[in-house]
Amino acid sequence: MLKRVLFIALSYLLLSACTEERQVVDSSGSEADASIENNLIITEPVIVYSSRQEYLIKPLFERFTEETGIEVQYQTGEEGPLIARLQAEGEATFADILYTVDAGNLWSAANRGLLASVDSAVLQQNIPEHLREPQGQWFGLSVRARTIVYAKDRVDPGELSTYAALTDSKWRGRLCLRTSKEVYNISLVATMIERLGEEATQSIVEGWVENLAAPVFSSDILVIEAIAAGQCDVGLVNSYYLGRKQVDDPNYPVALFWANQETSGVHVNISGAGVTRYAKNPQGAQLLLEWLSTEEPQMMFSEMNLEIPANLSVPSAEQVAAWGGFIQDSINVEAAGRLQAQAVMLMDRADYR
Repeated sequence: MLKRVLFIALSYLLLSACTEERQVVDSSGSEADASIENNLIITEPVIVYSSRQEYLIKPLFERFTEETGIEVQYQTGEEGPLIARLQAEGEATFADILYTVDAGNLWSAANRGLLASVDSAVLQQNIPEHLREPQGQWFGLSVRARTIVYAKDRVDPGELSTYAALTDSKWRGRLCLRTSKEVYNISLVATMIERLGEEATQSIVEGWVENLAAPVFSSDILVIEAIAAGQCDVGLVNSYYLGRKQVDDPNYPVALFWANQETSGVHVNISGAGVTRYAKNPQGAQLLLEWLSTEEPQMMFSEMNLEIPANLSVPSAEQVAAWGGFIQDSINVEAAGRLQAQAVMLMDRADYR
């Protein structure tokens, strides 16, 4: 207990000095409110290990504290080191919640036995089945769609359709991609393996490589900028990266196209969280997750980072809504982690670097 109090005190000092991504569900919040009211009074803070940037989580945690009186303390860092730290700490960990981006990272933590199963009617109601781990070890809290972007002046959106169609010879020398080493692309390919099988997926990835206009880029922003500059005409990115460009310049020369709307739906991934296996404050941790799945914080997610609410009954931010509604791929996002190794090997065989 003394160690935990000391950690909380040190965390507070560090954070004070620190600045730094067609079902209808009832998200009225009544169940979440009842859950908070019916639990024992929680006097200890909830401690979060998070790979999300401070500006994206601090307003949410402060709002939660205002509503419930439960303090939230957090430590931020990269996904890999945070998961390794959680594993190294074992039963002595201070963390009550692991909060990170990409289902592959959450799957990895769960696969190492670092997360606990949570049985919550609130979370099951608010978070669609394909956006949460089947045993309740983690839950998506916002959606990140990876889809097609294109040059407005050089591409007729009527030419676009699916991820696989980008292998067509008409896109030879016109496609830009981010590196295969990025987890977002690994997860996209892993999900394709789940749906299409390895042979078909490898054929698609090889077709992408054949159509590249330039060596792969290190970020989605660089892909978008290359399209705007005329270096290529189409690419694959997470939608919120384009949204940021459009906020700064409503006439930005790159537009978004929702892929696979006549087939499997757009590939989606998540930012999400789970209660740690050795949480010292599991009740507080569960209440925080439940609260994050309700209307106000879901809208805050969308407004702050132009992501899409995981709770499908909550409207997206205006900039996101302007892209129009779309069908999500219904495959459970846990496939992004379960098939991650196969995806990496497949991309290597396809010479996608």
